[in-house]
Amino acid sequence: MIALLRIFMVAIFAVLMFVFGCGYCLFSPRNPKHVFRFGRYFGAMHRVFGIKLELRLPEDAYKRGQAVYIANHQNSWDLFTISSAVTPSVVTVGKKSLLWLPLFGQIYWLTGNILIDRANRSKAMGTIDQVIDKMKESSLSVWMFPEGTRSRGRGLMPFKTGAFHAAVGAETPIIPIVCSTTQDKIKLNRWNNGHVIIEMLPPVDTSQYGKTDVRKLAELCRAQMEEKLKDLDDEVDARNTADGVKN
Repeated sequence: MIALLRIFMVAIFAVLMFVFGCGYCLFSPRNPKHVFRFGRYFGAMHRVFGIKLELRLPEDAYKRGQAVYIANHQNSWDLFTISSAVTPSVVTVGKKSLLWLPLFGQIYWLTGNILIDRANRSKAMGTIDQVIDKMKESSLSVWMFPEGTRSRGRGLMPFKTGAFHAAVGAETPIIPIVCSTTQDKIKLNRWNNGHVIIEMLPPVDTSQYGKTDVRKLAELCRAQMEEKLKDLDDEVDARNTADGVKN
């Protein structure tokens, strides 16, 4: 019964977002400010799924300059959890195939996010160059999932280098964001799905890295995120155990 209620509420939310969201965005299509606004809307849906979400952002998170944000990519729950960490003047970079997802794909494009063809390496790198140019021409920041695919409980996957090429090329820091593990921990038919913690890590300076060093930079960031993910998972497990929530 709980699962059916949640599915019904998500369906209503999706229709409202598509009808009113797309209509709203058409007044200023592909304006980056929409990403922050709609990220908050989607993130607020965590309550519908019985998730206790803790968002750990530094005090200056909304006042920072231009950066490349990177985050771990787990599953479809990211839409209702880690989207809460999107800050103003940030657009995400996603797979071109997202455009064909019913309802979501259209609003994803209209809000100003960037779509790249990851299946075609030359096109993907060409798009990264466009991202760099766009960042240099504006105060825009970008958000990327360096794993390039959903991990689905396999831990933090190896990082692709696109985000790090963008940061080095645009001469901006990298800001990692880590969400505790959600795979197999959220049940549609369970009222209380326990805790999820999202934490923004300190900026990683990229000024000492060149184009030939992006792999080294990627591994540095991945090591920091992997360590933080373990810490967050341990904390979440302890909290859930105390609350009587089973994984």
